[in-house]
Parts: sequence; structure tokens; C-alpha cells
Amino acid sequence: MACLLEAPLRISVLSEVTATSRHYVDRLFDPDPQKVLQGVIDMKNAVIGNNKQKANLIVLGAVPRLLYLLQQPSSSAGLRTECAVVLGSLAMGTDNNVKSLVDCHIIPALLQGLLCQDLPFVEACLRCLRTVFISPVTPVQLLYTDSTVIPHLMSLLSRSQRTQEYITQIFSHCCKTPEHQTILYNQGAIQNIAHLLISPSNKVRMQALKCFSVLAYENTQVSMTLVNVLVDGELLSQVFVRMMQRDKPIEMQLTAAKCLTYMCRAGAIRTDDNCIVLKALPCLVRMCCKDRLLEERVEGAETLAFLIEPDVELQRVASITDHLVIMLADYFKYPSSVSAIADIKRLDHDLKHAHELRQAAFKLYASLGANDEDIRKKITETENMMDRIVSGLSESSIKVRLAAVRCLHSLSRSVQQLRTSFHDHAVWKPLMKLLQNAPDEVLVMASSTLCNLLLEFSPSKEPILESGVIELLCSLTQSDSPALRVNGIWALMNMAFQAEQKVKGEIVRALGTEQLFRLLSDPDPNVLMKTLGLLRNLLSTRPHIDQIMSSHGKQIMQAVTLILEGEHSVDVKEQTLCILANIADGNTAKELIMTNDDILQKIKYYMGHSNVKLQLAATFCISNLIWNEEDGSQERQDKLREMGIVDILHKLTQASDPNLCDRAKTAMQQYLA
Repeated sequence: MACLLEAPLRISVLSEVTATSRHYVDRLFDPDPQKVLQGVIDMKNAVIGNNKQKANLIVLGAVPRLLYLLQQPSSSAGLRTECAVVLGSLAMGTDNNVKSLVDCHIIPALLQGLLCQDLPFVEACLRCLRTVFISPVTPVQLLYTDSTVIPHLMSLLSRSQRTQEYITQIFSHCCKTPEHQTILYNQGAIQNIAHLLISPSNKVRMQALKCFSVLAYENTQVSMTLVNVLVDGELLSQVFVRMMQRDKPIEMQLTAAKCLTYMCRAGAIRTDDNCIVLKALPCLVRMCCKDRLLEERVEGAETLAFLIEPDVELQRVASITDHLVIMLADYFKYPSSVSAIADIKRLDHDLKHAHELRQAAFKLYASLGANDEDIRKKITETENMMDRIVSGLSESSIKVRLAAVRCLHSLSRSVQQLRTSFHDHAVWKPLMKLLQNAPDEVLVMASSTLCNLLLEFSPSKEPILESGVIELLCSLTQSDSPALRVNGIWALMNMAFQAEQKVKGEIVRALGTEQLFRLLSDPDPNVLMKTLGLLRNLLSTRPHIDQIMSSHGKQIMQAVTLILEGEHSVDVKEQTLCILANIADGNTAKELIMTNDDILQKIKYYMGHSNVKLQLAATFCISNLIWNEEDGSQERQDKLREMGIVDILHKLTQASDPNLCDRAKTAMQQYLA
């Protein structure tokens, strides 16, 4: 019986709630404007902090009626303002509420409202727009649909502190792409917002600062302009420096440091400038401290990682500032105890977001260890660091996995770490697992790391080979992503270096000659360069050269001819000539060159080229063809003499480049012996 009673009870409660909400909506249709105004005010008071009531009113159709009243010219200024306030309050509910509002075309209605002269109404429309636009469900492109909107918003900046706060907040949330940055820049965002950095209102200063951080991010044009802007006679960079002072709100310090970071990365501020080395960098390190909130620590570490990523000196300074390398280890122990966080809500939030700390720590470790051997050593010697990276590779969060593999990649540039920590912790195992099934961005970083683990001196090379990696790498060379094709072929190139014939044979079999020659005509020069590197490594040591050339010689010579005739860089042509030099070192393979007059003419041409690297490679090729101690050397020497090669060698013995001169003399000695 109890079960039967439960359903009607629920229905009665729901109908009661709906009836109350219905009463608010019905009053919006009263013929008396005064009663309508009072109804809207009562609705405003009813929905404050009440998400259930907000949802009910939306379901009952309050939004279209409120928008109608807001747009009616006959509505009083007070009514229109109150309608905008209620709509703003409804938008502060759930994302579903916002979606319903957007679907009812609230944005065009509010933007239209901004044309009104009544300031309280304009402010209420802007506040509502701000609330709608900061929701993740609102398409930011809606701000840019009408080209008159941004200029009008710029003109409203001078109306009041509230318009300044809301408009700059809208801009900072809706500036997501380089196109958005360009639109705002072209509409005078810098000139219109710069003076707001010295506004008496803290909120306005903060939103203006956020605007500059999103405008400057990876944007050279904006950054180069910002560096010359004066605010009340003071350079903008100095205004940012003042905003990083310890007595300023943490959010302000952090955002000012981001602005300087982005300007520095865009090349507008030198990396050795005091405002970077002595101000922005220490400020960001401070944000990584244990006593900062989780989101501050995350943002601080990620911004610092971005700042120091390309600069070895900044990496060194950061690594010795406030024991940063050790401090970051705390990111993996958070929250360490329940008692440390008195606020249960905060604890619950931090437990859900603790993975963001690990991600940020991996990113910063990756930047710190990008170049300096001592820093890498310091990182790997930090407590349980290698174990943490290995765990990070199999975390459920894709962002943590990506950051962990980035960190591993950074450390894998160290010969010492490849020989010690990487071997001791068998990092190749989780790395191989990661390569089996991952999105492209993880695959790119994981395969880059694998390239380093396959270097000749890496102890991981043998077990990786035994794990059947060749098929996997060959499949990467067929990817649509140029970065994955490069990494697949690069790893195979490293694997083929000084490898046994068995391994080389497996590579050729798994890759297939068709794919190998397809890669030799790849439009990406990096792919072509690494494929030539693979071919060069396959064609090393005489038995291997002869064996590969006996089965694939015709296609290889064809590919070499096409590359030497094509519009390729000096590096590509040098690598191709080095392959010919290797072929010329074979016992039987060299005949493929000697019987190919076209190739011989090309070698002759490159001996007389203006680029020394190409002359060296071509001369080396000739040396190998005429070497005295080998069968048939006399016939080869005679043929090349008839072609005029001896005359060119004689000239090259007078070359200004000492290496080229020595190489030519060595070749000439073969004729004189």
C-alpha cells in the first residue's frame, strides 16, 4: 500500500510548486502595467538562490514573455530593467537554464537593448549578457555575428564602472581564437581598455587585466603593441609589474604575470628582461606554494611551464628559485590530509580536481628539464619521480597522460637518464601500452619519446625490439598526421642504425617497398628527411648494402634520381648523396651507379656545386667508387677520368674549405697510387 501512496504524494507536491510558479507567470500577462511590474519584482525575489524555481519558471514559459516585455517600446524603463534583472538571475542557475535562454534568442534581444539611452537598463542588459556568455554552453560566436556589436560595446565603456566591468568580462570570456583577438584589436580594444588598469574599482582593474591576458596569448601583433602602450605616463609592462606586488590580490598577481609571460613568449619582451627574471618568474613560483589554492597552484605552474619552455636560462633560474623542483613533488600528495582543509566543500572540490595538479606538475617538470642535464638529474632524483611518471602514463585523465608523457619525453633527451632511470623503471612498457590506443596528440608525444628510447646507446632498445614494435611504427608512417609519420619513420631510422641484417630485413618487410617509396615523395620535408635517414641506415655495412640493392636497387636509384632533380633543400640533397656514397661502398651495389650515366652526371654536377656540403657528399661518393683496393677499381677510375672527374678533383684540392680539400686529396691519391 505504501508504494501505491507514494506516487500521488509526489504529484501533489509537484503540482503545488508548479501552481505557485504558474501564478508568477500569469501576472506577467496582467493588463495593468503596474501589476506586471510588481509581478516581475516578486518573481525576481522568488528566484534568488532558488534553482528549482528558476527551472519551473523557464518550463512554464516565463522567458519569452519577459523578453517580449523587455523589447516592447511601450514598457516603462523600470519594467524593462527589472525584466533584464530577472533574466540575468535565471541565467545564474544551471547550464540547462542558460541553454533555454539562448534557445529563446535572449542574446539578440539584450544586444538590441544596449542601444537604449537609459543607463540602469543598459547595465542590467550587460550584466545578463555577461552571465550568459560566461556559461560554457553559450556559443561565443554569437557576440561576433553582427559586426556593429563590438564597436558599440567599446563606445559603452565610458558610461560607468559597471559597463566597464561587464564589457571587459564579456570580452575576456568571448576571446577564444586568433580571429577574435584580431577583431577586438582592430576595434581599438587596447586603447579603450588600457586606462581601465588604473580604475578606482578593483573589479574593473581585474577584468581589464584578464582582457589583456587573452588578447596577448600567442599573439605577436597584440604583444608588440602592448609593449609600447603608456598608461598615465607609465609603460604597460611596469603597470603589470606593480600588479604583481605581494599586497595585491592573488588573482591580480597571477593574471599580471600571465600578461608578461604571453608578451615575452610572443617576442615583445626579452627573456633576460628584469620584469621577467626578477618579477614574473618569482611571482609564478610563489603561486606553486603549498599554501595557495588548488586552482592558483595549477595556473601558476602551467603559466611558468609556458614561460620557461623555450629558454634554458629561465629554466635554470626557475629550478633554483624557492626549491621549485622539490616543491612540485607536493602536487602529487594533495590533499595530504582532511584536517588540512577545514572547508568540506573545498575538500570535495579539491579531491575532484587533484588530477589537474598532477597534470600541471608534469608540464612544469617537462619545461624545466627540456635542456639542462643537471636539472633533469635533480628531477629524476626527486622522491619517487619516475614511479609517478609511470603511474601518470596510465591515469584515466587524458590530460594527465599527455602531460606525463611530455615529462618523460623531456627527460628522455638525456643519455644518462636513458641509461639509468629509464632502464631501472622499464618505462618502455607503459609507453608501449600507451601507443596501442591513444588520441593523436598523445601518440605524437609518446612516439617522440620512443624515438629516443630506440637510440643505439639506450638499454631499452633491445626489449622494445623484442616486443614487436616494428609493425606499430610502420602503421604510424601511414597516418594522416605529418607529425606521426615523422615519428614513425624516425623511430625506424634509429632502430636501423648499426642494426643486424635480421632487424633491417624485418623493417623493409613490415614497411613494404611501396610505402617506403611513397614516403620518399611525401610533401612534408621532415618525413622525406627521416625516410632518407632510414634508407641511409639500412644501406650501411657492405653485405647489407649489396643484399638490399640486389632486391630493391632499381626503385632506390629511381627515387634518388627524382630527389636530386627535384626542388629540395640542401639538407635533403646532401642526405641523398650520402645514400649514394653508401651504395658506392657496396661490393656489387656500386655497379648500379657505374652503369647509370644519369646518376654519374648528377654526382659530377654536385661536385661543382656552390654549396660545400653537397660538394663534400658528392666527392665522398667518387672516393668510394674509385677506391684502389677493390675489384674493378681501374675500370671505374678510367670511366670517371673520361667524364672529367679528375680535373674537378684537382680543382677541389685547392678549395678554401679544409674538409673538402682533404676529401679531394684523398680521392686523388687513388689515381696516383
